[in-house]
Parts: sequence; structure tokens; C-alpha cells
Amino acid sequence: MRESRTENPYAFAYRIGSRPAWPLAEGPSFEALLEGVRQRARQGEFDRQRHIPRDVIDAFKRHGVYRALVPARFGGLQCSPAQFCQMIERISHADGSAGWVASFGMSPVYLAALPVDTLKGLYAKSPDTVFAAGIFPPQPAETVPGGFKVSGRWKYSSGSMCADIVGVGIAPKAGDQPGLPRIAVMPSHQVRIEQTWDTVGLLGTGSNDLVAEGVFVADHWTFVRGGEPHLDEPLFRYPSLSLATQVLSVVGLGVARAALDELAAMASGRISVTGAPAIADRPLAQTEVARCEAALRAARAFFYEAIEQAWDHALAGGPVPAQVTNLLRLSSTHATRVAAEVARSVQMLSGMSGIYQQSPLARCVNDAQVVTQHAFMGDATYQNAGAMFFGKQPTPGYL
Repeated sequence: MRESRTENPYAFAYRIGSRPAWPLAEGPSFEALLEGVRQRARQGEFDRQRHIPRDVIDAFKRHGVYRALVPARFGGLQCSPAQFCQMIERISHADGSAGWVASFGMSPVYLAALPVDTLKGLYAKSPDTVFAAGIFPPQPAETVPGGFKVSGRWKYSSGSMCADIVGVGIAPKAGDQPGLPRIAVMPSHQVRIEQTWDTVGLLGTGSNDLVAEGVFVADHWTFVRGGEPHLDEPLFRYPSLSLATQVLSVVGLGVARAALDELAAMASGRISVTGAPAIADRPLAQTEVARCEAALRAARAFFYEAIEQAWDHALAGGPVPAQVTNLLRLSSTHATRVAAEVARSVQMLSGMSGIYQQSPLARCVNDAQVVTQHAFMGDATYQNAGAMFFGKQPTPGYL
């Protein structure tokens, strides 16, 4: 077999309508960062370590990933949801795990429910603060003077290996009376990370367990889970659960785009050991890759169209209507399913070369499939979206 790599003329454009992409996610420096991430991922570094290393996280900080959604009054860049998702998509095109970890730059949306003075103190230290969280299962927390005594174990804390602060889910109790579920935020050095993350895809996310043992967390470093934000910028009128879903589902779009680009690069020069024509010369492959290209671009267009519609409502100062929020959730789940199907179809077109562990296509398939397994992307999305289409109420917590 021989291989010749060519540039794919269909590589994704990341500009949406007339609104420009975020300028810090452009230029030679950012391109060099992405190429470095891509090559290190190809060499298996992130999968072997099972987390994205600190030098990459520090580079993300320098490019504003973690201050992207921080309000300007705290030294942030205050970009829009579409701009942020475009940036995460581009990072995910280089490596899915890197994009997943970078996506937690949306933490200001979670943290906005903290008291404003707490936020001022947090961002005064640095607007580039990296937050990781392990919310489930909520652990009982004893109410003590001034706050809570926090102990327990929490799963799926993506990016915790290089986080500055972490949040954990607690169920406060005063005597026998349970309070509303809260998130307790603390410096990362106050918890122990147990490296339990051993999966078929997104290995580099380091979504390990957090363990706390009797950590005191002051009341002003906690907030009610799903509580109203204390900030009034347009971002905090945007549906928070939907954004938390979108920044993860867009990882799948970037990964699927990478799979298509990989196939384009290998299709003309790779000759089958059986003597079959090169992939690019096979009519069935031509037909299938065109279907994949159309499906991915259509899903991506729906995804960003829903974001822009909701963002217009947020900019106008009013609440985002429930039917618009429903489209945010539906387009996100749809994007992940299409992305996973595209990645798998591309792998099948590649023949035997796509099944090797070191194949970028194999990594794309595994990463894209893992995105679909997240609780935000379940089949319940379709059921709820359909119910709302018929004028019925969705299940609690969907919106």
C-alpha cells in the first residue's frame, strides 16, 4: 500500500452568518497550537496519560479559552455561545479529548449563581481560572457554622487533573431536614483525584473521580444547583442547561469533520492489497462520502441556527422561549448522533486501515460514540422534543 495526502477542499468553515469567529481562535499561533495537539494525539500521548497535560491547558489559557465566556467586567472576553462553540469545534477537530476539556471554559455559566463578591474575588486572581466538576451523585453534607463539611466521591470530573478549582454536588442537611442540592466550590488541592477513567474513547479527558474528606466549604462558595445567576450579561439569559449540552455536542461535530478530512487525505493514494481501485475511484465510496458530507453540514447548520435564534432573544433582553430552547436541545442531540454515524461510515469506507488502534479514524469513531453516551444526549431528548412539538409538557429538568 502507498499513501498520498492531499488537502481536503471541504474542510469546515467556522464562520456563521455575518458574525465573525472569535479572533483569538485564528491566526498562526492558534493554528500552531492545534497542529501540536493533533500530532501529540496521533502519537497516543493523551490516551496513554489519560488526561490532557498541563502545558496544553496553559496554552489554552494563553489563547483565552477559559476567559472566553467570563464577563468583561471581570477581565473576560465575553464572547457569544456561537463563537465559543466554533472554537471548541476547531479544537475538537485536532483532538476530541482536548476539545472536551476546553469546553469547560463555559464554567462562568455554572459559577454565575455564586454571590457576586465571591466571583469578584475569584476572577481578581485570574479570569483564566480552570473549573472542573463532579456533580453526581450528590453527597450528604453536614451544615456547620459558616458553611458545610463536605465528604464523598463524585464521578466524571473531566479535566480535573489540571483544574484550579473544582465543584462537587452536595445535599445539605441540618438535623434530619435535607436542603436543596448545591454545588460546593473549593481549590483543587483540597480534593483527591482517583484515576478511574478507562474507556474506549475520549480517554484524554481524564474524567476521573473526585474524593473529599471533611473539607470545610464556606457558604458563599456554594450555590443552589440550577439556581438563578447573579450576573446580568446576555449570556446569563441564555438557557444554561442547553449551553452545557452544546459545548459537549459540538465536540462530535469537530471529530466527525476530522474523520472526513482524514479520509479525503488518504483516499486517492492508498491502493488496496486486493488490487481494488483507490477509495476515491470507487463509485459507492463517492456516493457514501457525499451523503456523509451533506448529513454533517446539515446537522451543523441546524445546531448553529438554533444557537443564533436563542442568542437573539438573549440580546434583546427577554427570556428565551421554551420552543426555542427545545430546538437547542434537539439540535445538540441530533448533531451527536449524526457525527457518530458519519465517523463510523468513514471508517467503513477506509477498509482495514481504519481498524488499527493507531488509526486516527479509529480514534474518531470511538470519541464520537462516547459523546453520544452523555446523559444530555439520550433518547429522552427526542421524546421531550416531540412532546413539545405536540404542545405537551416535557419531563422536569429537560429545559
